[in-house]
Amino acid sequence: MPGPKGRVYTHAHTPTRAVRSPGREERERVAMADSEALCVALKAISVSTEVIEEELRPHLDILLSSLLEKKKDAAVDIAKSGILPTLAQALRNNNQLSQQVALVVAEVAREASVREQCIQAGLVGALVPHLQSKEQEMLLNTGRAIGRICFDNAAQQEHLVQTGVIPLLVSIMQQYPENDPLVNVCLLALCNLADMDSAREALAELQVAGVLILQLRRAPDAERSHIILEVLSSLGESDLLKLQFAESGVPEALSEMVRGLQGSTDPHNLCSVKIASNLMVSLLLGDESMQQCFGEGTGMVYQDVLSWLQSSNTQLQLSGALAIANFARNDSNCVKMLERGVVPHILNLLEQHVDEGDVSVQHAGLSALRNLAIPASNKVRMLEDGVTERIKTLLRSDMPPVQFKLLGTLRMMVDGQEGAATALGKDQALLQRIMEWCDARDHAGVRGEANRLLAALLRYSRNAEVVRAVSKADGVKHLITMATSEHVIMQNEALVALAIAAAIDKECMHDTLREAQLLPTLQKMLDDPQGAVEVKFSALGLICSLAQSSDMKEAMLSSNMKDSLRPLTEHASAKLASQAQALLSMLEE
Repeated sequence: MPGPKGRVYTHAHTPTRAVRSPGREERERVAMADSEALCVALKAISVSTEVIEEELRPHLDILLSSLLEKKKDAAVDIAKSGILPTLAQALRNNNQLSQQVALVVAEVAREASVREQCIQAGLVGALVPHLQSKEQEMLLNTGRAIGRICFDNAAQQEHLVQTGVIPLLVSIMQQYPENDPLVNVCLLALCNLADMDSAREALAELQVAGVLILQLRRAPDAERSHIILEVLSSLGESDLLKLQFAESGVPEALSEMVRGLQGSTDPHNLCSVKIASNLMVSLLLGDESMQQCFGEGTGMVYQDVLSWLQSSNTQLQLSGALAIANFARNDSNCVKMLERGVVPHILNLLEQHVDEGDVSVQHAGLSALRNLAIPASNKVRMLEDGVTERIKTLLRSDMPPVQFKLLGTLRMMVDGQEGAATALGKDQALLQRIMEWCDARDHAGVRGEANRLLAALLRYSRNAEVVRAVSKADGVKHLITMATSEHVIMQNEALVALAIAAAIDKECMHDTLREAQLLPTLQKMLDDPQGAVEVKFSALGLICSLAQSSDMKEAMLSSNMKDSLRPLTEHASAKLASQAQALLSMLEE
């Protein structure tokens, strides 16, 4: 019984010394005893000729004790002893020892260096049938053992899928949805397997979305949510599963999750918002799944995405803009979205990020505007709403990705729009910036888009003031360079723009083009046997415009342009042959 100051009496009123904690010698003695016990147990199991439950159980208890107490090299010693095949046989016998053996194997497999020996001993094959057990503890031990043995082993994971482990994992989650440790093991397994095509094919047949949504909604913590979101993200890369997810309510579950976490400053919750919103954008990449979520512009998912544009969370702003760009992949959606007022939200978002803002948000917002501007009716409405004026504030951006998207968006806005092309073509500040970007040697994409916008301003405005403004800004030289691009579409756009400009303002353009030594370049295009028909046709159009000038006509005759035209009069393209014949006749007059 306890005495004063915690002393212990062995008999009435006879005090003894206080018991001290074991010293170093005592600890070494205990460790040696444990080591000897483990050696004895391993030897006993290794010499067993039959797997007899009564004989093995106490030895397994010693193994388990050593493993759970993290005794040094216990797992390695167990693997070296040669008993792993015996454990595999015990599992195959499927008796009352199985649960204990599965736990031992699960603990042994914590040690990465012994996992290959576990595989060689046949433990994986012996464990898999136990995933059909009716005992939840057995399922837990088995799942952990298989998961650890096969971790980061692609060959074994593929083998698991081929042996039918995927339906078993899904079935376990369906039968025991509230057993959190067991569900966690199954989710981790799916997370490791979900990148494999064979696993995705198996899961597509099981309607796994419902199981995952249930677990997402009841996830006890952010860690569990992240695992489920990772599984959904990996599986969502499959077009078949994208549609299945959309039809099963995954986007709605993600919207609901984000809605519940908005405003939170907890890092784990912010991470969940990021993963969930990124996954939403990914699901919208599938045409059918995107249309399902759009719901004619009235669906809950679309409405939630629209609200992300107005969020103070930059990640949600980015995902919202990317999602809008994905929704705007067909004309019908674009028209409905414009009617429902999406553009002001995008413009407000872009203006928030003009100065030292987020480049990714600017890029995504411009992508959305560009897609929305593709239908002709939308262009007119967007121009009336002053979109071009508002996005021109981004001209001062020094970030190539933003410059690239801005140029592409402006080009889309003027496509077929004479008024817009004329207004922008006379804007000196815009032209000056375009000229700078036409010389962007470090970014081919920006350079290409700047040249294409310059050509578009001439093609769609067909305006003398624009021609003179472009010429004054020294833009013609860039179009001449563009005409020799390796991309046919760019060559063609440049040649058409130059032909239109030359026809509108002969005096201004002819002198500039003559000084630029353009005729030899055009003649080379006509002589090129590999040249595209449309490029040759556009080159003939430009030559025809230039031939209106007596000086240019004389230069053509001096350069034997007729020799380049004669073979084209017999070209397989009737349109090209006719144009060549007309030009030849003009030069022979």
